[in-house]
Amino acid sequence: MYCSDACGAAGPACAPALPGTPNIVRNSFGELQGPLGEKPPSRSDLVHCNAFLSGSALLPDSPLQDFKKRCKERDLAASGNDEGALTAQGGGEGEPHGQSPDTRLGNTDKELHTGAAVTSSSAGAAPVAPCQREPRDLAMQPDCPRGLLPRPCRVLVLLNPRGGKGKALKLFQSRVRPLLEEAEVSFKLMLTERQNHARELVCAEELGHWDALAVMSGDGLMHEVVNGLMERPDWESAIQKPLCSLPGGSGNALAASLNYYAGHEQVTNEDLLINCTLLLCCRQLSPMNLLSLHTASGRQLYSVLSLSWGFVADVDLESEKYRSLGEIRFTVGTFFRLASLRIYQGQLAYLPVGKAASKIPASSLAQKGPANTYLVPLEEPVPPHWTVVPEQDFVLVLVLLHTHLSTEMFAAPMGRCEAGVMHLFYVRAGVSRAMLLRLFLAMQKGKHMDLDCPYLVHVPVVAFRLEPRNQRGVFSVDGELMVCEAVQGQVHPNYLWMVCGGSDSPSGWDSQRRPPPEEPI
Repeated sequence: MYCSDACGAAGPACAPALPGTPNIVRNSFGELQGPLGEKPPSRSDLVHCNAFLSGSALLPDSPLQDFKKRCKERDLAASGNDEGALTAQGGGEGEPHGQSPDTRLGNTDKELHTGAAVTSSSAGAAPVAPCQREPRDLAMQPDCPRGLLPRPCRVLVLLNPRGGKGKALKLFQSRVRPLLEEAEVSFKLMLTERQNHARELVCAEELGHWDALAVMSGDGLMHEVVNGLMERPDWESAIQKPLCSLPGGSGNALAASLNYYAGHEQVTNEDLLINCTLLLCCRQLSPMNLLSLHTASGRQLYSVLSLSWGFVADVDLESEKYRSLGEIRFTVGTFFRLASLRIYQGQLAYLPVGKAASKIPASSLAQKGPANTYLVPLEEPVPPHWTVVPEQDFVLVLVLLHTHLSTEMFAAPMGRCEAGVMHLFYVRAGVSRAMLLRLFLAMQKGKHMDLDCPYLVHVPVVAFRLEPRNQRGVFSVDGELMVCEAVQGQVHPNYLWMVCGGSDSPSGWDSQRRPPPEEPI
């Protein structure tokens, strides 16, 4: 069988024949057709296909069957929602395995690229000729409920083949690709070749060709993608492009958080990868907070996960040499750092949620990007309604936008932050090595706050400033190194869309600076 003339390809068929209808395949535009050289499908064949597409005839033993039923119910609920409200459907209960939510519309964009096409011998997949598609705007899709990716769905996948244990590409082919094909999610795979390659790719990419960007690596690659989007001339629309996190690195904290929001149990490795892939198949979106950071040297960057200084940052970056061990590298790094515990000196100040009513004129901090209405230049003292921590000796400072610090570190058991809010944790000097070890062991199950450690402090905040006294230690932003210098940041509510099946969407967005965009773009 071959692709249709509209597809322009002369190769294997875009999709296998639908079950029980050997004369029917899907072309690249989702249209029913007979294979090239055969007669068009009969009326009875089309009736059978319509029954299949409506869900009354499902593939036997499909790994996505139950999942499709749950997601179809969400779609129906979303389509009935008021047009001015964000769709926030709940995640499915129990095991996240079942049928895809998408109607089975065909596609042929399953190419492999590293800037140029990856051959079938290197990628382990038969090459498929690309189909030329026109860019589209989700706002022009009348049948696409808000908070959902459209049908059919086209995804650009950025994958770091050296992430984690170096098995990301193999896992994509064996675990992710079959699920996407079952859900009829069209994709193009691009492999990153060096640091900041993903940033360069998204800066130059024609985003209108894609409904979402999926990132398969650790948290650092998502950091590159988001900062690349914010560097574009059209950053205001580019940052609205829905994002999906597929865990393929060592930490995978963002993927673990999204898995938690979806109501699934804490899992790791391939189980987490399958769960996150199923979330993409389900197409549900949720708005997420974005943290803007400004340094004393004038650098401006954005974080989707965390900023850490002290113990956590040292473990994160010093354990890079153990990357081949996978996530256990963090455990090894923790024990090494406990053996030579350091104290970090600096001044910490923050704006707690309850005092966030007073805003600074946006012009006080000139910049490209979203307005920082709570920040003043670093040369000036913090406003008087901020809280300044009296102690200046710390073991660690952690700013966290989500619940997990890695797949097995449930750092924020108090749950998902509200729109425009982030977690601030710090541990004061004086804590013993034994207590610090207990805290990190208890964090695996989110029980560390139950220890009532007097040195551990948690505060929900909207902005912060951290001024190290010296150059000791480093900053880690989403797992990426940043030089040790004065830094301040503000969280921006619901600034980007992410694939997420959670029912506990952040509340309070309608009273904040920025509601979710009218439609994902």
